[in-house]
Amino acid sequence: MKNFDNIPFSALKIAPDGIFVSYNAVFEKNILPYLEEKTNIKDIIEDFAFNKEEQQVIINQKGYNIFVRKNEQNYDLFFSEIKMLDKYKTTVGLLVIDNYDEVLDSLEEFRHPLILAIVDRKIKKMARDLGGVVKNFEKDKYILILSQESLDELKKNKFDILDNIREIDMGNTIPVTLSIGIGKNGENLDENMEFARVSLDLALSRGGDQVIIKDGENYQFFGGHTKEGNRNSRVRARVKAYALTELIEDASNVIIMGHRHTDLDCMGAGIGVYSIVSALDKNCKIVLNDVTSSVSYLYDRVIKDEKYKDVFISSEEALKLVNRKTLLIIVDVYKQGLCECPELVDKVKKIVVFDHHRKGTDYIENAVLTYHEPYASSTCELITEMLMYINKNIPIKQVEADSILAGIIVDTKNFAFKTGIKTFEAAAFLKKKGADTIRVKKLFKNSIDCYNARANVVSNMKLYRENMAIAILEDEIDNPLLVVAQACDELLNIDNINASFVLCKINNNISISARSFGEINVQIIMEKLGGGGHQAISATQIKDVTIEEAVNMLKGAIDEYFKEEE
Repeated sequence: MKNFDNIPFSALKIAPDGIFVSYNAVFEKNILPYLEEKTNIKDIIEDFAFNKEEQQVIINQKGYNIFVRKNEQNYDLFFSEIKMLDKYKTTVGLLVIDNYDEVLDSLEEFRHPLILAIVDRKIKKMARDLGGVVKNFEKDKYILILSQESLDELKKNKFDILDNIREIDMGNTIPVTLSIGIGKNGENLDENMEFARVSLDLALSRGGDQVIIKDGENYQFFGGHTKEGNRNSRVRARVKAYALTELIEDASNVIIMGHRHTDLDCMGAGIGVYSIVSALDKNCKIVLNDVTSSVSYLYDRVIKDEKYKDVFISSEEALKLVNRKTLLIIVDVYKQGLCECPELVDKVKKIVVFDHHRKGTDYIENAVLTYHEPYASSTCELITEMLMYINKNIPIKQVEADSILAGIIVDTKNFAFKTGIKTFEAAAFLKKKGADTIRVKKLFKNSIDCYNARANVVSNMKLYRENMAIAILEDEIDNPLLVVAQACDELLNIDNINASFVLCKINNNISISARSFGEINVQIIMEKLGGGGHQAISATQIKDVTIEEAVNMLKGAIDEYFKEEE
């Protein structure tokens, strides 16, 4: 059986009645002689279940995990000895063409089967060359079974299958991209499959075109250097909007929470959610412990509105409001540790998360609804979609429309970064609801101290690797994070600067903001320092180091990034 010939573990194909159809040489050598001429799987495993993906059996005093996979007519069984050498340990992978529909939409219909055949051939050739097995189980999804030794070979080649697939050109205006999740070193194949599923979900939520390996509690990342594709699906947004409505209507009360050191996107998204919840006639509060200078103008304007009297509360007050039917809606953050009140995540049973940052491994896992889209310009864009598609007449006040538009404008740098079709649709919708760009612009005013501090940062910038700007904020001002972010943006306006990094000290932490035009993936660089964000906009915080040490760590992360790119 040619599909099984090269794999380093026993493989067997059986008919729907359990009769052996064929097997590979490893099965013939290691298992067949000990079956006492039995040729039906039911005679070997009395309670064998065709619909159970992972089962166990003892043959010749050796324990095996049996992984069952249905194909068109028969069943493939893969036998993994429970105590195998590391290099023969079985890993499970899930592959998905993460822009399947978009690619086909960019081609004439007669080319559809051609490009799909090329993708299929390349994926199967990769598995065959590595001595593995791959099966297509949905139109755009595959399962891949490899030995650890074969996985190591893939890692050595930096998963060049991603590049091979991306280079396919059949006249498609959108390159084909793959996302792969791989699980290894689980207790059994079933756990490896679960690891693979979690890894694939994470890869897709980070924008796709990448591989993530989950090894127990540890993750490895490969690829993800291209820009996130825009999954322009209105159906998806409508489904999320319907689910959100159901959850709000079923709740006794709602608490909205963003991240610490709130910014305009975070506050605008929170206000947008509040407009939805209040229209559905539910008691709602927004957790806000400190008003940063970046949102002070907006906050002062919002609280003048009678609707927002007593809406903003502290963490302590929020914790007292929790009951078993409380709904917690988290905006602009996916990490529990960065939330305004992390304790709420543990205390509330039903949680909704809206975020647009590329997801890391430490995300909130117990959410009943997650709308996490790295293609989006901002969380305010996602909330605007909810306002557009909720099947209710949601009244939006001018101050609310201004707040949400402000979040979009600040995160897109006046529609220059991460701006897609949906971004402009959201802005147009908010304009119809009364948003005014002049009023919004007044929310971005800076003090003279902030302006001077930003100018000092830019003027004292140092170049690294010819086109990377590294600068330090040394002035003591009220809102250093705002100045750092603005200086980072401004440095990109300098000719030949492709990425910028600005550092500042806050208490015992060193904060770093990073920006680029997308060619350099600053998210990967920041992840090496414990942070994250987007391909073009990211940040991190490093504890208990000096500015000088942080600069050296940053340079090391940059060097490592470019070494991986070679």
